[in-house]
Amino acid sequence: MTPPAGSFETGWPSALLDEIAAAGTVAVLTGAGVSAASGIPTFREAQTGLWTRFRPEDLATPEAFAANPARVWQWYQWRRSLIARAEPNGAHRAVARLQRHLIDCRVITQNVDGLHERAGARVSALHGNIWRQRCQRRCGFSETATEPDDRPEPPPCPACAAPMRPDVVWFGESLPADVLKAAVTAVEHAEVVLVAGTSGLVYPAAALPEQALARGRTVVEINPDDTPLSAVATVRCRNAADAALPALCEALALPD
Repeated sequence: MTPPAGSFETGWPSALLDEIAAAGTVAVLTGAGVSAASGIPTFREAQTGLWTRFRPEDLATPEAFAANPARVWQWYQWRRSLIARAEPNGAHRAVARLQRHLIDCRVITQNVDGLHERAGARVSALHGNIWRQRCQRRCGFSETATEPDDRPEPPPCPACAAPMRPDVVWFGESLPADVLKAAVTAVEHAEVVLVAGTSGLVYPAAALPEQALARGRTVVEINPDDTPLSAVATVRCRNAADAALPALCEALALPD
């Protein structure tokens, strides 16, 4: 795929910096590439060792949880243990910095690891947060964990005794309507949309930059790899998020 004319690898173009600095609203959409430098594997990359025996459908669907709640629970606790050892990287800290100092910066993430929040950002988490757990029956009870749970099976809901489950969006489930609505509103009203570290393959998140482009917004893709967005983005930064986003903050002279 040939990079679009408005592409660069290092050195943010001055015209683009001026546009971002002057924008009344900016949206940032992030994916797994933003957490890569923190050592967070993608879902499929995490399927190593014991977990190579299972398909994603065996580990992250409502049907899998109904058939074998212990296996699904243990898989998510193992993933929590990986995330617990990680720290926010320069990309997470830069996103929080953008949000602190730009006039109106909304952050939307496909990641469930909670690293944006640990870096200080306020986010719309499209796919949930692995550190939250909620009642499987949706009685309304939910809680946030601070460390992996070593119980072999999901604990009962304190309110109704149904099994607790990770508060993440599984394959075959719809995104939370309120979170998706907030994300759509953010990108449709943003003057500039930064899309960092996302493959552009997972819908409906992948439709958000498309909606911004359809409204004539400036969409900046930050990704060293080619994606379906690469050929149509207004501008493309061919660099990893943990390098590009801190460089953007420095170029905008944003305080730490």
